[in-house]
Amino acid sequence: MTLEEKISHIQTVSMEAARAEGNEIIRSYRAALEKVFEDHKREAMHQSETRVRAESTNARLQRNQAMAKAQLDLKREMGRVQQELKDKVFAEAAELVQAFMRTPDYDAFLENCIRSALDYAKWEEMTIYINPSDEGKKEELERRTGTRLTVSAEDFTGGMRAVIRGRNVLIDHSFKTSLANEYDQFIFPGGDEVG
Repeated sequence: MTLEEKISHIQTVSMEAARAEGNEIIRSYRAALEKVFEDHKREAMHQSETRVRAESTNARLQRNQAMAKAQLDLKREMGRVQQELKDKVFAEAAELVQAFMRTPDYDAFLENCIRSALDYAKWEEMTIYINPSDEGKKEELERRTGTRLTVSAEDFTGGMRAVIRGRNVLIDHSFKTSLANEYDQFIFPGGDEVG
């Protein structure tokens, strides 16, 4: 082989070796870049999934807070409306009590309450009070029950009260107490206690 052929051969072999080495460097660099890309893609997906989970959790939390606030507002509004209705019901009840006090049935009610208190006391010393608005009925009630009555200084809306001091007993058939007890225990059907 001539020198030129040898140089050409060395050049060809060197070029092939350089190409093969360059191709290997490019292949390994490409593989390294693809691995970095896959790692980056996997990390980005993980971060994205984490962010989606965090945002979903945050959205659920905000929704739950909004629902709780709405329920609390609704419950407050319902309580306010129920309180208004309760007050109206008991205002009407007070009007009905006043109307009842103008009937003969009320006089019979007072007489029955006084007789019941006398039976309970069994002739112990007792003070029987009637409401100031019933002062005009005092003499008739005393005549019909055979006992002395006292007009109370306190307006208890009607009815009667009796005190047996020897036993420290209060017999309370006043409308004021009855209405107050009913008001305190009043609950709307299927609802919560109001007031």
